[in-house]
Amino acid sequence: MAQFGKASSKRGKPNYVTAIVGVALVLFLFGIVGWLLINLRKTGDYLKEQLQVQAFVNRDASKKIIDSATQYLRSLPYIKSVEYVTREMAVKKYEAESDTIWKTFIRANPLPESVEYYVKADHVQMDSLNKIAANIQELYPGLISEFNFPSAIVSKVGSFAKNIVIGFLIAAFILTILVIFSIDSTIRLAMYSNRFLIKTMQMVGATRWFIAKPIDIRAIINGLISALVAIGLLISAIYLIEAFRPEIKVLRDNKSMFLLFATMIFVGITISLLSTHRAVIKYLKLKLDDLY
Repeated sequence: MAQFGKASSKRGKPNYVTAIVGVALVLFLFGIVGWLLINLRKTGDYLKEQLQVQAFVNRDASKKIIDSATQYLRSLPYIKSVEYVTREMAVKKYEAESDTIWKTFIRANPLPESVEYYVKADHVQMDSLNKIAANIQELYPGLISEFNFPSAIVSKVGSFAKNIVIGFLIAAFILTILVIFSIDSTIRLAMYSNRFLIKTMQMVGATRWFIAKPIDIRAIINGLISALVAIGLLISAIYLIEAFRPEIKVLRDNKSMFLLFATMIFVGITISLLSTHRAVIKYLKLKLDDLY
């Protein structure tokens, strides 16, 4: 009996370091995919918010009404930015984008004044854009002669972003399932080396709760450590990527990243706890001979 206790104590020391590292690496992979998904969504939003709407102003419109309409647009929560473009500013923009040979034949400035605005990503849809235009026409009748919508680009960008996000969500769901099974397997493998210690405690009269409680607490701590290690690796990887590609910084979304970190901590702790507790109960139910 003494020999059994001595042998089981040697074999009953679980390799927590291996389990922590294994779970951390799996969570790191999960975090990388989550970060890519966040960046993909932000990329779609960024592209949508670069689409400009031009509202060409009638030549006889007064400056007071134009300023009033501009302020109205700025006050709307779904408008990202607004700019009033005078005829002189329109000429400069045209010259920057095109040649100036037209000045040889046309002395007068043919370009109209306009109010140019950008809409936040959630409202970059033709229905929303048309509704904004209708509101302006209703509040300021006769002010706008024509609206120039990037209709084709709006539909293409919206469709592309939607399809890509759906495809990525499916892939992320599949990966989440694989992550759960991988963590479960890692924890159960670590607990396998602890099976004789669990059984010894049961044989000397310890209750299931007495046996499981310290192991479950250790599982929570290990899960938290694994998640924090994974988060540290993820932050380091992101900063390294941004150092080589600074333009990616514009996609940074701190709120979404904190949510991703919280998810990694929740997954690490929850799966570690459930897998550990399930393994403990399993070995308590087995007969001694079945542990070999």
